[in-house]
Amino acid sequence: MNLRDLAYLVALAEHRHFGRAAEATFVSQPTLSTQIKKLEDELGVTLVERTPRKVLLTETGQEIARRAKAVLAEIDEIKALARRTRDPEAGRLRLGIFPTLGPYLLPHLVPRVRETLPRLELLLTEEKTEQLLKLLREGTLDAGILALPLHDESLHAAYLFEEPFVLAVPEGHPLASRRGPLELAALEHEDLLLLEDGHCLRDQALEVCRHAGAGEKAGFRATSLETLRQMVAANVGITLLPLLATRPPVPPTGHVRLLAFDGAPPSRRIALVWRKSSALAPFLERFARLVQEVALDALGQGEPLTA
Repeated sequence: MNLRDLAYLVALAEHRHFGRAAEATFVSQPTLSTQIKKLEDELGVTLVERTPRKVLLTETGQEIARRAKAVLAEIDEIKALARRTRDPEAGRLRLGIFPTLGPYLLPHLVPRVRETLPRLELLLTEEKTEQLLKLLREGTLDAGILALPLHDESLHAAYLFEEPFVLAVPEGHPLASRRGPLELAALEHEDLLLLEDGHCLRDQALEVCRHAGAGEKAGFRATSLETLRQMVAANVGITLLPLLATRPPVPPTGHVRLLAFDGAPPSRRIALVWRKSSALAPFLERFARLVQEVALDALGQGEPLTA
């Protein structure tokens, strides 16, 4: 048994197709099929049910593939540790970020990473929080920029920054005429436009609604912050936006007014998260400080809010 054969089995488990698994592992289909058969012979068990139309892993095959994936992730950790020992600022960093933060933080972060860590290969994945957590646990990602709290004892979270929310209202809305910061109580009896299920920002906005006595506008759930922004501009309703989503380089949106909250505004807490077992932990501590510096600069830049 060798690591290459385990990688073939993991690819077959993921793709459920010999051709696509072979393509993913850069070998021919006959080679992959032969190696899987040799692995079965070596272990003395059937791993794959071969049918004319599809490939199914046996129960044993699924369990071995799951364990093999963990083994391969550990091998990647060992290689990463060796690379970091030789050169802490070189190599590859697989970083995940969620959709309501990525488009607004990354334009600030990526140039700074290129400037500060020019030999680092930054590979970015944008997914919803639950998928990012799954990829982190599996070892597919090295770290993720996620919203707190997280409830996973296997992960370490390095706090980065707190991002306030602002209220986006159509220019003709009664709240648009208010001068100065809003109290949270101003949202009482208002119905807010929210994102669809699966976005952590939806859960955060619902928590704000609960505290303020507000509700959710029925019959509409957006797939992105940009959709929410355009719905506000179209006078469909009001919504909460994270502050970074209102800062340059985000262009202004006409017919929308952005209102800050008084006192301690509703907000979300952001952290850099990685596996406690990660060989990259010392480097990630340094990387977290870089992200924190970039984010705090971005949150403070420019006085006026833009819709």
